[in-house]
Amino acid sequence: MRLSEITNYLESIAPLNYQEDYDNSGLIVGDPNMEISAALVALDCVEKIVDEAISTGCNLIITHHPIVFKGLKKLNGKNYVERVVLKAIKNNVALYAIHTNLDAVHTGVNARICEKLGLTGIKVLSPKSGLLKKLVTFCPQAQAEQLRSALFYAGGGNIGNYSEASFNADGFGTFKANENADPFVGEKGIRHHEPEVRIEVIYPIQSERKILLALFENHPYEEVAYDLYNLENKHQQVGSGMVGWLEYDMEAYDFLHMVKDRMQAKVVRYTSVLTKRIKKVAVCGGSGSFLLKEAIAAGADAFITADFKYHEFFDAEEKLIIADIGHFETEQFTSNLLVEIIQKKFTNFAIRLTEQNTNPINYLF
Repeated sequence: MRLSEITNYLESIAPLNYQEDYDNSGLIVGDPNMEISAALVALDCVEKIVDEAISTGCNLIITHHPIVFKGLKKLNGKNYVERVVLKAIKNNVALYAIHTNLDAVHTGVNARICEKLGLTGIKVLSPKSGLLKKLVTFCPQAQAEQLRSALFYAGGGNIGNYSEASFNADGFGTFKANENADPFVGEKGIRHHEPEVRIEVIYPIQSERKILLALFENHPYEEVAYDLYNLENKHQQVGSGMVGWLEYDMEAYDFLHMVKDRMQAKVVRYTSVLTKRIKKVAVCGGSGSFLLKEAIAAGADAFITADFKYHEFFDAEEKLIIADIGHFETEQFTSNLLVEIIQKKFTNFAIRLTEQNTNPINYLF
């Protein structure tokens, strides 16, 4: 199997344009056309992971965290990042990361946390804007249905749990073909009036090439009239964090013990325990302190995440409970999620979950 087959599939689920500006998701080391015999999945790409891949015959490592965040000016092995990259190149092992783009999708990292905690009615906590565009085009009535179907097939018209969504309005267009034209309808040199349908569909930015190709290949006119609009609408299925409901409300301490147990956390750092019971819960895998205001605004009773600094705990102001369970702990089930995603598509592909614990933090009790 070619490497590009796997990476293209992963990016169809978590497109690279969903990642944060600081991130470096995608193919870090490797030729997209190289043949992949087996893949190793882990949370972090460190030296012992590369060694495990080599010893088990895996020439692809898929991790949540990218090994390279910043530009490398030299590769001489002076730190673990350079040593990992050098060893991967030397042993022809491809390195691929799927980080904040997998965090952002509604079926990704945060959804897995919600599943572990038994949350229902989950929604993205802070949806992203700037990810959607609108196509408006004008088509003769007789060909409108064919064109709509082609746009839907190319990825247009998907809104939440609904597909094939469009707006259509009848009108008429005018044009006059010159002597060099080859008009689908009308005569050269004579202004033509044609009943047309105005078709509007929303699509994700990454699908624009397919959308325009479908438009040009299925529109009957020689010169296609169309408009593209950038939308500020927030994509309700893409963004940071998630929020949902416990099946039953719980006493705060019972809830914290449940979180510690289900998330396999060694410790839980938390703010003052409130008198109210816990029912609505916000979560964010990894460093989630930037979402505290959104969690409070959403009416969450508790916020499960990691990497809160000392003074940031004060910002809860007894409006909710912050429960910091550790960065590794919030994301440790991501590797299992990736294995499931890949196996669902490539049922006969050899993929293995790492046997290494890459958490750089140890705990003394």
